[in-house]
Amino acid sequence: MIEIKGLVKSFDGFHALDGAEVNVPRGAIYGLVGPNGAGKTTLLRCLTGVYRQDAGTVKIDGQDVWENPAVKTRVATIPDDWFYFMQANLKDMRDYYRGFYPQFDNARYEKLKGVFELSEKQPLRRMSKGMQKQAAFWLAMCCMPDCLVLDEPVDGLDPVMRRQVWGIILQDVSERGTTVIVSSHNLRELEDVCDHVGIMNKGRVLLERSLSELQDNTVKIQIVFQDETPELPADLTVLHRSAVGRIHTIIFRGAQSEIEQRLAAFGPLFMEAVPLTLEEIFIYELGGADYAVKDIIL
Repeated sequence: MIEIKGLVKSFDGFHALDGAEVNVPRGAIYGLVGPNGAGKTTLLRCLTGVYRQDAGTVKIDGQDVWENPAVKTRVATIPDDWFYFMQANLKDMRDYYRGFYPQFDNARYEKLKGVFELSEKQPLRRMSKGMQKQAAFWLAMCCMPDCLVLDEPVDGLDPVMRRQVWGIILQDVSERGTTVIVSSHNLRELEDVCDHVGIMNKGRVLLERSLSELQDNTVKIQIVFQDETPELPADLTVLHRSAVGRIHTIIFRGAQSEIEQRLAAFGPLFMEAVPLTLEEIFIYELGGADYAVKDIIL
């Protein structure tokens, strides 16, 4: 569905994107994560045709996005800073969206009035940030897109509305095969909805896998050794290790069964594999303890 290769974008000599590559299968919910300044928003703006890349290709179903109206009518986006005309209300923006999206569903617009209880006549600039985000979702979901691009989509929404919005998105993915690419710092939320993840840093995608593969390939072990801590085999990839008393917590990259078998050779008193969160995988894939929260003495 989405294929990005060798993407480069610079601003005044700064490489916001430096050869980024992304592949999103049709019908997937792809979470794009990374630290501030990693290039996530720039990549999404190239994907939606807001920015023209300096090098590389951005394609949807094999067609270039840049200056391709036929492709753009199949893509709806909700950026972190949503655009609307200063004096516009919801009805004005609905009519504006209709002009760009031939498949805009008026019946769905009417149905969603019961979900997003917003005044259609109130100027959007007088709405709260959360209400503006609701308006953005209301309009975007009526465009009936094949591809939905979201940048910090639920920022400003209350917990009930977050669940409501994700419910609508997941329904479209299930029933219409909508492909979703979403950038967010709320990794706990992404973990609940995404089936594919790409981790970005410094303008590149360091790795991308299905979420299940990513979790299967990173293992967190809590272990208690009988005597002094032995030296672990050099071919075991350790992403992080810490200890509280005699309990050692070690994060490995590799298959759980193989790692447990290798550690069992040391005759531990206790050993248990603990589920890893996406947040932990993100932190340790980006550099382990060097990227983790640091203690600061003020």
